[in-house]
Amino acid sequence: MAWVSELSLSGRIDEFRRRAGSDCGPELPRHPEVASWRTATVEDIDAIHAVMVAAERVDHPTWTTPREDVADTFDLAHIDHSRDSVLALDAAGAVIAFGSSFLHPSREGALNVHLSGAVLPSLWRRGIGRAVFGWQYARGLEQLAEAARALPDAPDAEWTAQLRVYAEEHNLGNQRLAESAGLAAERWFATMLRDLAGGAPDVALPEAARESGMRIVTYSHDRDEDTRLARNDAFRDHWGSLPSQPAPWAKFVGGEFFRADLSRLVVGHDGAIAAFCLASVNDDDWASLGASNSYIDLIGVVRAHRRQGLAPAVVAATLQAIADAGLEKAVLDVDTASPTGADALYKGLGFVADERSVALVAHI
Repeated sequence: MAWVSELSLSGRIDEFRRRAGSDCGPELPRHPEVASWRTATVEDIDAIHAVMVAAERVDHPTWTTPREDVADTFDLAHIDHSRDSVLALDAAGAVIAFGSSFLHPSREGALNVHLSGAVLPSLWRRGIGRAVFGWQYARGLEQLAEAARALPDAPDAEWTAQLRVYAEEHNLGNQRLAESAGLAAERWFATMLRDLAGGAPDVALPEAARESGMRIVTYSHDRDEDTRLARNDAFRDHWGSLPSQPAPWAKFVGGEFFRADLSRLVVGHDGAIAAFCLASVNDDDWASLGASNSYIDLIGVVRAHRRQGLAPAVVAATLQAIADAGLEKAVLDVDTASPTGADALYKGLGFVADERSVALVAHI
């Protein structure tokens, strides 16, 4: 569903909500197989994670979300689970489904809400997911309306707002559910694997880069903020990317899965970061994938240093570190239509495409 006019952002959102029948905000869903509904508290972290993992083992068996990722959402100031999440409970009080609607904290010309949720696989195709999604959709639109009204300066018609949801390629049910609410498939992403049994690719920094004083160094935590800013610059023109905020970034680089020893930076003669490749390790994914592995979370080159051959070198250096650590594979996700040609870059470094997912979006 799309709505384009010369109205202010608030006006467009209000009109969108009216057309969607969601102008009164979310109401707790009803479903004959759900005994009760409520919002989430910190005591529900394990139950939410259990439902999430059960669904993920069907949707994408090679990886699952760490419990810590769920717990982190209860610590972030921009998320209020008493308003931003809903739980479906059975007669015994056990959580059988959940849904969340998270508004990104960035306020740089766009408002963005990410919807996510899951239902226990044993209860799929009974309409519970549709009930959860209806609540999420209404809450997401309410969040956009509240955020637009709270902006210090009245945004003009160039501001944008959107709802976004991701679905696995084979999960047509989730895709159809989102499409029924007016979201449309907009971008495809691929998970890619790199087998390190034969070693990492041998790719050095180009001679011109070395002569200018650039070098590859191991990540160190005194560069946390510098790397966040480099990440924001590198991803500024990437589809769907929003500026990383200090609090979530601190949780990422300070989390137990992030591996500074495997991550690499390209720095210039003045110490400024020109490129980065950041990796993490979650042992729980090893059994699912059938091999020890590291996940490469972020790869980027700041815009002033693009097309200088830095990306292949920094990725190769990270792959070498992963191989030296005795891990069997490297995993990453890539936007298949990235303007940087990232998917071709990774194929050239020996990555092979595996699973695919799609982003579905409603623009307002």
